[in-house]
Amino acid sequence: MASTLTMIITFGILLALALVAFCVVKWWNLRAVGVTPVPLFTFIAILFTSGLDVGLIMFPLGEFPTYADPANAADYGFTNPLAIEFGFWGFLIWGFYFLTSFYFCVVEPRVKFFDIPLVKLLNNIVIIGTCAFTASLFLVYLPFYIPEIGDGETVITTFYVIVFCVILAAAYSSTDLKFVRVLSVGSTLMFLGLIVFMFVYAGMGLGAMTSNLTELTTGYFGNIHKFITPINDYHEFYLFWWFAWSIMIGQFTARFVGGLRTQHLLLALLVVPSIPLAIWFSVLYYYHTAGIDTTGVLNIAMVIVGITFVINSLDSLIRLYSDNLSMTPDRLGRWGYIAGNVAVLFGLTLAFQSQWLQIQWIGAFVVGIYLACVFYILLKKRKDVMAIKASPEENILDFHKVEAVH
Repeated sequence: MASTLTMIITFGILLALALVAFCVVKWWNLRAVGVTPVPLFTFIAILFTSGLDVGLIMFPLGEFPTYADPANAADYGFTNPLAIEFGFWGFLIWGFYFLTSFYFCVVEPRVKFFDIPLVKLLNNIVIIGTCAFTASLFLVYLPFYIPEIGDGETVITTFYVIVFCVILAAAYSSTDLKFVRVLSVGSTLMFLGLIVFMFVYAGMGLGAMTSNLTELTTGYFGNIHKFITPINDYHEFYLFWWFAWSIMIGQFTARFVGGLRTQHLLLALLVVPSIPLAIWFSVLYYYHTAGIDTTGVLNIAMVIVGITFVINSLDSLIRLYSDNLSMTPDRLGRWGYIAGNVAVLFGLTLAFQSQWLQIQWIGAFVVGIYLACVFYILLKKRKDVMAIKASPEENILDFHKVEAVH
């Protein structure tokens, strides 16, 4: 019998996919414009680096052996390990980010659900809790990420210093959206550079790359329906993780949507981030199947890019909850703002190091917020939402001004 959490996440996914279908059909050709529109590459870079963290860099090499073990992981036997890895990170689940980005860009300005004081409070608790969870997870796994430091198992003082510096860098970056944009584009380029470096270092060749990509696409898209609901508890953990991030990432990135039509926005979010993910996993899978050791310079390069991803994730969320709570750098002063955020997040990170806070609980709570928002619209704002024909007028006017300048 399915557990309560399994039923919650299954319901949440089906609800989200139904809402994606509704938005695409209802507003197929609507031009989505955020309050601070940016070019498509910048938007995708912000979304990609804000919505992913060090797990993308470091988890796959540890997960491939599990997915390839039919004796102890029979649940994954319906396809290959490369397709499983991609299914946990790519394509379909980016539909959650489309839904929330579109909602906050086009629908929320008319609904104001997240301006309701109780909803705003609960949403910001989720954001701050997820920030702390992300930092604590990073802290707990640092010994595995950097085995060159310590004994590979124990969290030592050096790792606390690293996490403190990461939170400090994220708080500083969040003081200005310019820093967020530059860091997002820069870390995206670093990630692409890492892919090229590891491809060349392994002597992989285009033939091996093509073979792995073929294995990934046939194994994933031929079984895509099996990734909609939880395969097992581990997949359920991933799905809750994505749900926990979905509202806050959509709320942050919606401001940067730069005039894409609805169907093009969906296509961009499903396809564009999935391409580097597919290539990255294919390169790592080659390391796994060929038994290539990554200790030394490769591991250091992966950790550097992974830490940059963590900073990107945290700075966008810090900026989001700070804006929501009106605790901005202008109001507190830059250094007061930085000190306050670092103190709160580092303190919560230490409190959550024991991992008593489970991402599944946060994800389940977010499913509840989804449902409450739908009911609120149906009961109070249905006519307003059904009458939407364009993005907010002030966004469109500002967008046209920017287009005229360029």
